[in-house]
Amino acid sequence: MRIVCIGGGPAGLYFGLLMKKLHPEHSVTVVERNKPYDTFGWGVVFSDATMASMRQWDPETAAEIEDAFNHWDDIEVWFKGTRQRTSGHGFVGIGRKQLLNILQRRCERLGVELVFEREVDSDLDFPDADLIIASDGINSKVRNRYTEVFQPDLLVRPNRYIWLGTKKLYDAFTFDFRKTEHGWFQAHIYKFDAETSTFIVETTEEAYQAHGLGELDQDGSIAFCEKLFEEVLDGAPLMTNARHLRGSSWLNFNRLICGKWSHFNGRSHVVLMGDAAHTAHFAIGSGTKLAIDDAIELARQFETLGHGVDTIPAVLATYEEIRRVDVARIQNAARNAMEWFEVVGRRYADTLEPEQFMYSMLTRSQRISHENLRLRDPAWLEGYERWFAAKSGLPVTGNGRATPPMFTPYKLRDVSLPNRIVVSPMAMYSATDGVLGDFHLVHLGARAMGGAGLVFAEMTCVSPDARITPGCLGLWDDAQIEGWKRFVDFVHANSDAKVACQIGHAGRKGATKRAWDGIDQPLEEGGWPLISASALPYLEGSQVPKAMDRADMDRVVADFVAATRRAAAAGVDWLELHAAHGYLLSSFLSPLTNRRADEYGGSHENRARFPLEVFRAIRAVWPAEKPISVRLSCHDWFEGGNTPEDAAIFAAMFKDAGADLIDCSSGQVWKQEKPVYGRLFQTPFSDKIRNEVRIPTIAVGAISEADHANSIIAAGRADLCAIARPHLADPSWALHEAAKIGLKSVAWPKQYRSAKGQYEANLERAAAQ
Repeated sequence: MRIVCIGGGPAGLYFGLLMKKLHPEHSVTVVERNKPYDTFGWGVVFSDATMASMRQWDPETAAEIEDAFNHWDDIEVWFKGTRQRTSGHGFVGIGRKQLLNILQRRCERLGVELVFEREVDSDLDFPDADLIIASDGINSKVRNRYTEVFQPDLLVRPNRYIWLGTKKLYDAFTFDFRKTEHGWFQAHIYKFDAETSTFIVETTEEAYQAHGLGELDQDGSIAFCEKLFEEVLDGAPLMTNARHLRGSSWLNFNRLICGKWSHFNGRSHVVLMGDAAHTAHFAIGSGTKLAIDDAIELARQFETLGHGVDTIPAVLATYEEIRRVDVARIQNAARNAMEWFEVVGRRYADTLEPEQFMYSMLTRSQRISHENLRLRDPAWLEGYERWFAAKSGLPVTGNGRATPPMFTPYKLRDVSLPNRIVVSPMAMYSATDGVLGDFHLVHLGARAMGGAGLVFAEMTCVSPDARITPGCLGLWDDAQIEGWKRFVDFVHANSDAKVACQIGHAGRKGATKRAWDGIDQPLEEGGWPLISASALPYLEGSQVPKAMDRADMDRVVADFVAATRRAAAAGVDWLELHAAHGYLLSSFLSPLTNRRADEYGGSHENRARFPLEVFRAIRAVWPAEKPISVRLSCHDWFEGGNTPEDAAIFAAMFKDAGADLIDCSSGQVWKQEKPVYGRLFQTPFSDKIRNEVRIPTIAVGAISEADHANSIIAAGRADLCAIARPHLADPSWALHEAAKIGLKSVAWPKQYRSAKGQYEANLERAAAQ
């Protein structure tokens, strides 16, 4: 094959040398616009996994790169006058110029033709090429020529950064956070050769503009950064190697995702690689890793499917299919880390104490979890657990194991929970006439005895016409109080758990069949009239609800107040107002479902008017010593619907009205929604509301193990974690998760204690095999 790599970065060079090594008959050319052995940039970071792959595919190159590596294990954070350090993180860095020089020399030894100082405007400049690698970077001319094919989605991120260097050497990957009168700046610092360190300074657009950095030349920006970070620099000057850039050298990061990676231009197959196909933020140092991994995978597919022109279409299709998965995983982690730095000032630096700030920073990508930190640096993590436990009110004495965050107590108003695990409200559709009966007593009682700190029953309806299905729980009648009281008394007598009642009204999503008979499908008989913010059916064939008038609102407020009084009479510890998932109050909050033209529609204030009226009414009659939370859909997952920014606005309104906590869920407002699922996928909503609105939160959604819950709570992304489906599969989820992480101090119900030791021993035996 005749192969041309446009762009002499890591992707093009490494793919070129691999293909020439694997099949010397190939004609391989790498075309680069810079001079020979010349490049811009400071240091790049590699992962152990990428180096292992490089050792497998070309040991000679890997050995030379490893000889030039600088390795460090420690991360050090300078923050609010403190310096904190943790170890075991295993980074390796190398100068970008040194890396490219190594790859260039290897290409020359293998017979790859290197063409320098040639600017390529088009893939059509190489009509005799069978395969063209477009590795020409973020501003790829080849990709831009075929935008309708490659479908690039290029998003300019809000933060500004400047990539500098210094001759001061650092023995740890160092982060320095500094607050100015206009906002926070942070420096990302790491050594990459025997005499130089990378020094990236980042800040928000607002701080950048307020300090007039856009009006400064490079020397002016360097002087500003030297003064701001003079303590960590200790007198060392900063340097730039971007003199080729005019004016300010502060940049915005560009996040790139492409819909397609390959194209046949009529003569040659063209495939994107490296930054031309995708970008990952420098916050996790994965840009070079992705480029090298691209090159390896494409070479692997030629080895598997054959080094012939006829195999190119199959090779490119398989390459893209495989690489998309890993790239998406890395980009997701990079996005989490990038967004952490974008909001670090207002969300974390201004609110968290140094110890928790450090933990939050270490786990910012969500790739590093609580137990992963224990593997990396057990002494540091155990010290942090002791700090967190002390902050939660637990006495910490001696050298014994501290209580992990999820098992620390939590108090809101006068209600104290024994731990941070919540049994999420989950519809069972198993009530008769709204009565909490034997099924609920056994179902919910088992989960209270299973170790959860707070147990929610399913949404409890405030009137017969507030039900989702005929099987929903209710508190519209005094006769229903007894079932609730029986349940509350059982939980209080047989566990340390507390009981929560979530009251709500189904609105436009009511009068449907039980889930196992056809979820969201309207009842064929026995239904009831529906009401909502606007006359919009949930499904195309669903009943059209009546748009509520003032009389309807007055009745609904009275129903919520009456149900609240009944919950208090039953001895319930915690009340939650359901304003999520497209039910009645949610239908007012979302612009997708609220099309009103009166004072209850339009602005945030108007859309929240009626839900806040309901909240204030129930707060007035609920015991002052007991908390009320509000469940919100923090993302409608549909264009034109509410976003996390809208949810934060509503959360602040409920906070001002007296809400004690926001239960952060999402979706189920609009049937055509397109949610993006994944591990802990709703936790960012909780994180935003807790740390920006500054109100306690519950995180919920794809939290399935102790490691998840400990990571969330320890980082301050939520105060409580609600566990749904795992609790359906295992009523004793909390007790079993404690055993899995080796925590033996969590008590089991006295009736079950004889099984505790055996269960723990079986886990230890299985782990040792």
